[in-house]
Amino acid sequence: MTQHTDRSPESPIIHWKGGKNDPAIVLAHGAGAGRASTFMQSFAEGLAARGLRAGLFNFPYMAEMERTGRRRPPNSMPVLTDCWRAVIAQTGPDRLVIGGKSMGGRMASLVADECGVNGLVCLGFPFHAPGRPPGGRIDHMADLATPTLICQGERDPLGNKAEVEGYTLAHAIRLLWLPDGDHGFKPRRKSGVTERQNLESAMDAVAAFVHGQAA
Repeated sequence: MTQHTDRSPESPIIHWKGGKNDPAIVLAHGAGAGRASTFMQSFAEGLAARGLRAGLFNFPYMAEMERTGRRRPPNSMPVLTDCWRAVIAQTGPDRLVIGGKSMGGRMASLVADECGVNGLVCLGFPFHAPGRPPGGRIDHMADLATPTLICQGERDPLGNKAEVEGYTLAHAIRLLWLPDGDHGFKPRRKSGVTERQNLESAMDAVAAFVHGQAA
């Protein structure tokens, strides 16, 4: 398994795991933890072990946090989506799947159709803020044309199964429900399912999706 980095001027550094000629997926982190988090690292390693070239990067605010050790709020939506456009321009949209954890996946969903990527993967999509209605947060998801896989915990506080099944989502979107999972896919002990099982199920589904889009 190889690991290296790519960067073009004024573009985020992409840290890659897996073979250079394998089908590629780039994943962005959520609001609170960057590419170096256990979730992002283990997910990328799991995808690389399943025959994918998995890339991770930090949004600008997270890169600044890593440099200074001081917490910062996420960048504005235009900055985050421009960051995604720079990543896609750097790698090329052809045969590329993009996505990410929570906020990272949501930002990817906003540019997927525009940039012409090959697919979209969302790991715990934030359909709404905790305890609040979606508002306009999911309007674009009704018309999304990019083939999309959303892996979602059944009891995710940012969009649980009962809530999401009532939303109008595009036909291009497929949902994988992870048993009793929360926003990070962790189930309760009484469920009889382990966090590892849910993570492995998500990795299997993502790998199959990306390989399928590359065929």
